[in-house]
Amino acid sequence: MIDLGLTKLAVIGAVALVVIGPEKLPKVARMAGTLYGRAQRYLAQVKTEVSREIEMEELRNLHKEVQESAHSFKSGVDTFKTDVEDTVSSHMGEVEAAWRGDDHGASASTEPAPSYVSQDDIERKAREFRRKKLVRTSNVPAWFKNRQGTRQHVLSGAARVRKFRPGVKSNTSFF
Repeated sequence: MIDLGLTKLAVIGAVALVVIGPEKLPKVARMAGTLYGRAQRYLAQVKTEVSREIEMEELRNLHKEVQESAHSFKSGVDTFKTDVEDTVSSHMGEVEAAWRGDDHGASASTEPAPSYVSQDDIERKAREFRRKKLVRTSNVPAWFKNRQGTRQHVLSGAARVRKFRPGVKSNTSFF
């Protein structure tokens, strides 16, 4: 910024002492220091705002690039999907023709074509079966009970000691 050496500061101080006088010099020096500090803070604030704006612009550009690449990827996936669907539908026609026996002189079967169950129906029935089975058996599954380590038959401390105590087990009653 401004190159101020020790000699230049001494000359400025001597001139200020002569011009301003010894009574007002401390007040003027204090005021100059506060103004200098404000200027430094203002410049630092402007610098951070400029750097923040530059970073935001970079982020906007990056966001735009990511959106463009995502759009191009999606369009590529869509074209791939349509190509696969076209290929599958063309081969499906060939397979159905071969199944019916229309292709290559194969004999037509007398059995009617089997009715296929969609995958969604199978998944729905499996979910319903699991839900109904869970309701029938118990509210908490056995694997959960085993994993949590909950006891199914609770014994008191004295009963556990008696059960696992080595030694004589008398069958006689106390009474």
